[in-house]
Amino acid sequence: MITVLAGGTGSIKLVRGLVTQDPKVNVVSNVGDNYWLYGLYVCPDIDTIVYGLADMLDQDRGWGVKKDTYNFLRQMEVFGEETWFRIGDRDTATHLTRTNMLKNGKNLADITKWMCEKFAVGANVMPVSDSGIETRITTSKGEMHLQEYWVKYRGRDEVEGIQYVGADKARPNPEAINAMHDSEVVVLAPGNPLTSMGPMLQIKAVKKELSKMKKKVVAVSPLIGDEAISGPAAKYMRAAGVESNAYGLAKMYADVCSNMVIDTRDKALGRKIRDLGYRAFETRITMKNKAAEDALAGFVLKQMRG
Repeated sequence: MITVLAGGTGSIKLVRGLVTQDPKVNVVSNVGDNYWLYGLYVCPDIDTIVYGLADMLDQDRGWGVKKDTYNFLRQMEVFGEETWFRIGDRDTATHLTRTNMLKNGKNLADITKWMCEKFAVGANVMPVSDSGIETRITTSKGEMHLQEYWVKYRGRDEVEGIQYVGADKARPNPEAINAMHDSEVVVLAPGNPLTSMGPMLQIKAVKKELSKMKKKVVAVSPLIGDEAISGPAAKYMRAAGVESNAYGLAKMYADVCSNMVIDTRDKALGRKIRDLGYRAFETRITMKNKAAEDALAGFVLKQMRG
């Protein structure tokens, strides 16, 4: 059994590759960037995984539903509402249904399982926790939700701090803990280490479980050299005082992981990573098409099972 901890738009590519290897893969999703919008509960990371596995994902944006329409947002503009968070009409139906189910007493784990069935997704997708966690960014403008910083303000301002509000008291999803415990391989997907993986690793029980099984945990780097393949990972790492490269990532993950897949161009860093007690494997980690996704997933599992 394979379990992958996933978050952000980079994770779905590796998840698709892993599903090619094992259709019943467990996907434990970040909830730190969940956001209340127009009274609707939006779960970007969960939805990106579900849409991606259902072949509905807008691949150009990396989130939302492909070929969606925006009549709802146009009407919200008429009403004078802010429309910087671009949710489409079909996407809105997902958020509305989820919100109604929450109001009727369902938890996020049960709702996610139900939605996977509706979208005919065979993988076992689950939130890391049903508890509310908010990743908040501090800049010169003040403290704000991650979605406001990255989407509304385009990530322009320097990051002065990152907080995971509620993570210290969050109870993990028991199914997520069991999935990690029972798996032969646990993968930390190439999501942003601070805002996609960070909220999950801040949950004490999740970190404790991973630390006990770190020999079977493998992280796939989202960086090549000093920069992220996509997104602001390097910017956040530098703000947190961490080297923005695979070696800095290895130091961040040292308590919960002892294997890392890095790009061939980072071979020199591989030696330093091994000095930290890791096994480090080098391959091409960019995933520009389905063949590359499958190749990277196959490589990861071969190294861990070999």
